[in-house]
Amino acid sequence: MNGDWLLRGRDGRLTVYLPSDDAVLCRAELAPGGPWEPPRRIGGDQRLLPGAAVGRGADGYTHLAAWRPTGNGQAGLVHSTHFRPRLAPLDWQPVGHPDTKGGRTGTPAVAVDARGRAHVVAPTASGGLALRVQKEKGGWEPWRPSRRADAAGDDGAGRDSAADGADADASPGVRGAPVAVTAGSGRVEVYAAVPGGLRRWTQDEPAGPLVAAERVDVPVRPDTLRALATSAGHTTCYFTDEHGELCAWRAGTDPVPLLAAAGPGPVSAVRCTIQGHDCTVLAQRSASGRVAFAAYPTEQEAAGAWWTESGPALPADARVALALDAHEELVAATLSPSAGTLRLTRRKDEPGLALRAWQEV
Repeated sequence: MNGDWLLRGRDGRLTVYLPSDDAVLCRAELAPGGPWEPPRRIGGDQRLLPGAAVGRGADGYTHLAAWRPTGNGQAGLVHSTHFRPRLAPLDWQPVGHPDTKGGRTGTPAVAVDARGRAHVVAPTASGGLALRVQKEKGGWEPWRPSRRADAAGDDGAGRDSAADGADADASPGVRGAPVAVTAGSGRVEVYAAVPGGLRRWTQDEPAGPLVAAERVDVPVRPDTLRALATSAGHTTCYFTDEHGELCAWRAGTDPVPLLAAAGPGPVSAVRCTIQGHDCTVLAQRSASGRVAFAAYPTEQEAAGAWWTESGPALPADARVALALDAHEELVAATLSPSAGTLRLTRRKDEPGLALRAWQEV
């Protein structure tokens, strides 16, 4: 899953979203902090292609996007909303193709703006990005290509092709999955690896097209990105560079090497309060197979961070997710698609980042 796949619903229950063969499954707590229900398939029997995305709005609703085959080598994106953990998610509904038609172009990303509108971001066949925004009263705006910062205003023509016209973002050559995040402004920002660097896109207005913003020249490993709103005015993108360093980047600054990456996969990140301090907690499957945790004062990378490993060794395909529960306490989950095993741990009521024993659910 591209995005935070361990999420807290508006009723305080946690839900996990799990890729499984040609489907996406969900599991939810029966009560906050209680036992878990069995996995449920989202959207009935509709068959999906690999690489789904998930995002949560401030209203507690979860939005998902995925590719489905449409025949003759073609594919299209579909969207579902999950309003509450104990309710069934809505059926998958088509949202089209960023290039009007064609095959799967890459892993999508999902974010939800301050007004509860889902934003589906997808790579285009030409190497750019395209955005489709949900309308507040039903339906979707047209697909819009990402744009150069100096491009003219939207002509309102509603072009479907993300590679068409002078507004297109010069085909930046997106590498790997983009990541989307809702900033403190309530607007959506997107980060993606591009040849020789990392690029950020923003919105000039709510629900507007993505506009190319800063780019930094840094050797990014694709598919290691994670973005987090770290203050009212900033989002931070975490990534692993080609030297194996886990780095943090915010607009207007240079990327900061934080510590050596614990392992090859993406990092998970969440803000939480630890002993009265606003901290960012990071987690990643380490090279030893265990889960490594680190914490530091939010946006104060100079304070330093270090890894502490926890739990049993996990399969190579295991991923880690972080969230806050109904009591605003830290929860961590691990999932191995090959083993089908979900494990959770929670922070103890002790100083520091002490964790309970991992439990299989």
